[in-house]
Amino acid sequence: MIERLLERERRQRGHRALVRQLRYQEEKSRSLNGFDQDYIAAMQRESRSVRSRLEQFQPIATEARVLEVGSGAHGLIFYFDALRRVGVDPLARHYASLFPGWQSQAPTVAAVGNALPFPDASFDVVLCDNVVDHAEDPKGIVVEMARVLAPNGYLYFTVNVHHRLYWVAAFLHRAWNAAGIRFEIGPFADHTVHLTPAQARRLFDGVPMSVISESADVDAVRAAARETAPRHPGDLLKRVFFKNAAFEVVARRSS
Repeated sequence: MIERLLERERRQRGHRALVRQLRYQEEKSRSLNGFDQDYIAAMQRESRSVRSRLEQFQPIATEARVLEVGSGAHGLIFYFDALRRVGVDPLARHYASLFPGWQSQAPTVAAVGNALPFPDASFDVVLCDNVVDHAEDPKGIVVEMARVLAPNGYLYFTVNVHHRLYWVAAFLHRAWNAAGIRFEIGPFADHTVHLTPAQARRLFDGVPMSVISESADVDAVRAAARETAPRHPGDLLKRVFFKNAAFEVVARRSS
């Protein structure tokens, strides 16, 4: 009984996060007002940066098969320098119509990351940029990405991580919503989970990939919070209890 309740609550969290994300992107689409080129330039810079990051470990051939899991509205895949590339996102069909100016640059498939519609070892490079904390099954996504990676293929993975205080707050947010108290707090409604660095690291436990690089900019995030004038009490908390630190992993699929 408890397991069924937890599973239902997890599905509700995932659905709520998707609904809120779609509304946010619909509003963004309405407010572009000719700024498409600014978004495109930013995506091009980010894609080049990630490609360069991966090539510190292994050159990426032009004909490499590249997948982005959670390609979203402004993913890396649209301007990633590779001939064979595809994005996957549950909202892919919506984004294709909302942002045709760049979504047309790469094919996308409407699917979820923990059930990728591709055979084993289909890709040489898999990208997943700040996605899994918006999804129902973060661990399942990592397992699936390992499955579709070819032997010795590379994964580029990021997710925002937080002090354990925010994990507790997210747990309480889930609990009162599961109990029927509909009081939403934006950051917790937009995410299915707030991971600590240790929890993010454990996503790779038991997965046939070797982590060859890992980093988290916790100290930089704390320092930036101390140097920024607080706008509300939450900003004061960030000076001690860090929030939204970038956790990055580069991993290689076992041969």
